[in-house]
Amino acid sequence: MEKWLIGIMEEFGYAGVMFLIALENIFPPIPSEVILTFAGFMTASTDLSITGVILSSTVGSLLGAVLLYGLGRQLGVDKLERIVDKWGYLLRVTKNDIYKADSWFDRYGAWTVLFCRVIPLLRSLISIPAGISEMRFRTFLLFTTIGTLIWNSILVYLGATVGASWEEIVKYIDIYSKFIYIILLLIAVSLLLVLVLRKRK
Repeated sequence: MEKWLIGIMEEFGYAGVMFLIALENIFPPIPSEVILTFAGFMTASTDLSITGVILSSTVGSLLGAVLLYGLGRQLGVDKLERIVDKWGYLLRVTKNDIYKADSWFDRYGAWTVLFCRVIPLLRSLISIPAGISEMRFRTFLLFTTIGTLIWNSILVYLGATVGASWEEIVKYIDIYSKFIYIILLLIAVSLLLVLVLRKRK
């Protein structure tokens, strides 16, 4: 996959970066760390500039995030209720759980969006609950842009700084990503156990 990603960026430049990052937001398994660090490296050997790469990757991120936000808006709390009515017993989720999550997101959603934009996997997925909770679009766009700029700028600058050793950065980011995945898995298991124990009581 890396060769395909790199080939697109080499051929299409800024447009390639924007397209790939938009795609990465919709399909999280596509590694943004490869795209951004290599794009940063390309600024030293091509006509691409660091500012241009950061801007094009940010536009791509926003396109993907807005699409997922729209998906969340289409899904909505009402449709989630119907899904829970039908399948909630399998996951031990109730309508009340949905209301609590929606209320929590109403209070802390903006900061959650900002924080999650620098967390692998959650970077993309956080746009869906933001849409479901009907977060104000301007607020969503603002905090998504800030978080995205932070993530993109760090990786692009790292790629530009280390040059041909950009793959070393990818290895460290990969370790960071795996660490995050383990934490998310532990959190998910813990929540599942809490739900099971609550239902038993």
